[in-house]
Amino acid sequence: MKFIKSLLLLPVMIAGLSAPVLAQQPNIAVMNEERVLRESSAGQHIQARMQEIAQEIDAELTAMGQPIQQETERLNVETASMTPQAIQQRPDLMQRIEALNQQAQQFELARRARQQEIVQTERQAMRPIYDALGPILEAVVAERDIDILVDRANLVFASPDVDISADVISRLNAQVPTVTVTRVRVSQEAAAGAAQQQ
Repeated sequence: MKFIKSLLLLPVMIAGLSAPVLAQQPNIAVMNEERVLRESSAGQHIQARMQEIAQEIDAELTAMGQPIQQETERLNVETASMTPQAIQQRPDLMQRIEALNQQAQQFELARRARQQEIVQTERQAMRPIYDALGPILEAVVAERDIDILVDRANLVFASPDVDISADVISRLNAQVPTVTVTRVRVSQEAAAGAAQQQ
């Protein structure tokens, strides 16, 4: 009988022990950083402007690459039936091949410079957003008494009730409605130096 009483009291004791533990659970919230950057006014402006800059760069590279491609095709046609020794005995062809190789190297440096321009332009444009996000997140965390804030990208599931992304987007839109997106120019020399460091 004593054993049965102790079994009956066991759930009451466990419930009594778990009540303080439940009261101390942390307040967890989720923010989808990718969504904030994608849906905020400034983020959308940056995306649109970066597409325009990428198209400008693509047009520039196409214009630079076409003469190289055309000369390559002409040389291929002219040398198709020639042996390597016959090509080497023609100084005019060797000079054109050498010039083509130099143009191709210059094109590769220009391509790398343009890639760096895209990366640096986006980084520079995003800086005001990230600068504003810190204080916005601090305010939301303080107002909602949040103990732990997790990026949605790191979770498999989170209830929409704990997602603060919409509130963050709203505050970010009010604080940073748009940003200036100016193309950063990178010289071919700087691109070559960066390529050598890698």
